[in-house]
Amino acid sequence: MLVAAAVCPCPPLLVPEVAAGAAPELDAARAACCDALGVLAAARPDRLVIVGPAEESEQGTYAEGTPGSFRGFGVDVDVRLGTGGEEPGRALPTSLAVGAWLLERTDWSDAPIEGLGVGEPLEAERCIEIGRDIASRAERVALLVMGDASACRTLKAPGYLDERAAPFDASVGRALGAADLAALKALDIGLARELLASGRLPWQVLAGAAEEAGLAGALLYEDAPYGVGYVVAAWS
Repeated sequence: MLVAAAVCPCPPLLVPEVAAGAAPELDAARAACCDALGVLAAARPDRLVIVGPAEESEQGTYAEGTPGSFRGFGVDVDVRLGTGGEEPGRALPTSLAVGAWLLERTDWSDAPIEGLGVGEPLEAERCIEIGRDIASRAERVALLVMGDASACRTLKAPGYLDERAAPFDASVGRALGAADLAALKALDIGLARELLASGRLPWQVLAGAAEEAGLAGALLYEDAPYGVGYVVAAWS
């Protein structure tokens, strides 16, 4: 059963070496992520699953010990998923690498860790089914849910300015802050795709995992630096 969840954005810019001189601009987001991960650690789970968006070729499960890297962003920063033996031949998608980077900076427990990359064309019901399966894997399961809201909040945003983006992000923030499963399950898939909201799939996995949990939510951070919506929430 799910006992806790942390929701965090997944831009590589959370890693200060990637952000370089702009690193201080995301200090508040990093601090909120650390607070959310502290909620996970306090729940003392038997298993932690990190769920994040992934390209089609990167979708699927990642064993503990799988390496990740930010070398593609021009910095010499490597991470690993937990402390298990390295899985040869695979590398974490960027979202899970950001999650692994956050975990390395958190006083985490010794609970086993695995990663899961999800992406299009998964529909809502399949995401929800995946969440239910995750919640059934151990008596006490925790989720680290990585994903961004819209990428269309300003003219300089990756998806340019879309007037629908701010209302969409506000609805996501309300749902994640209130642990509103119905609202997460009902997210407009077509709109999320048009707004480049990579978090839609992981959030719906969370909604499925939390069905029997009765968790309460808290919104820790919500902003749109660089025109991309970032939300941090903790459920316990």
